[in-house]
Amino acid sequence: MTHILVIDDDHVLVDLLREFLELEGFAVDAAYDYDSGLTRALSSDHELVVLDVMLPGGSGLDLLKTLRASSKVPVVLLSAMGEAVDRIIGLQIGADDYIAKPFEPGELLARIHAILRRIRDLPADGSEIKVGDVALSAIRRAVVCAETSLALTAVEFNVLECLLRNAGSVVSRETLAEKALGRPLAAFDRSVDVHVHNLRKKFPVMPHQRIKAIRGIGYIYTPPAVENLE
Repeated sequence: MTHILVIDDDHVLVDLLREFLELEGFAVDAAYDYDSGLTRALSSDHELVVLDVMLPGGSGLDLLKTLRASSKVPVVLLSAMGEAVDRIIGLQIGADDYIAKPFEPGELLARIHAILRRIRDLPADGSEIKVGDVALSAIRRAVVCAETSLALTAVEFNVLECLLRNAGSVVSRETLAEKALGRPLAAFDRSVDVHVHNLRKKFPVMPHQRIKAIRGIGYIYTPPAVENLE
């Protein structure tokens, strides 16, 4: 059974989500403030965290930042409808996806399934990819660049896997959203761009020459020339 942690101070919403998600076969734990939420999130007892931005005792964004220092557990961020800046900051810090309040429980369920599916669905073949100085293992969900292990979030890993499998070819933002987020790209949705921005920063050498933006289309992974890596 998949264990999910919901961190939100709205007891009514948490009870609704617990009832809904338990009917869908999930085990749901809850925390209602910053301190207890961080403690539970760091316990490694959950496969996914649903996190509200506004919490008693501290910011959900600060909680996410602290969590990301030691955990790669997938996080879906909840934010108020008008707070687009919170969603962008959340993605930059390491959230896997976000959903604006108010929302339908079914929409959150779809996001949860999409993230878990991308983590669990292991390819039958082609699980090892090597492009230049980057080696990716889909089975172990591990990436090494220039002999340095990269600490990637689930979505960052998915984005890189998609780009590496299509190295040398342009991958549209829409395709990256489908492959990495498991959902269509909505209008004015900058999630893919933020995840690519975060991913670039994880490379120890020549980050911006690896993943290049093709304006109005998407991104392309181009391995740096060997002489530039020496």
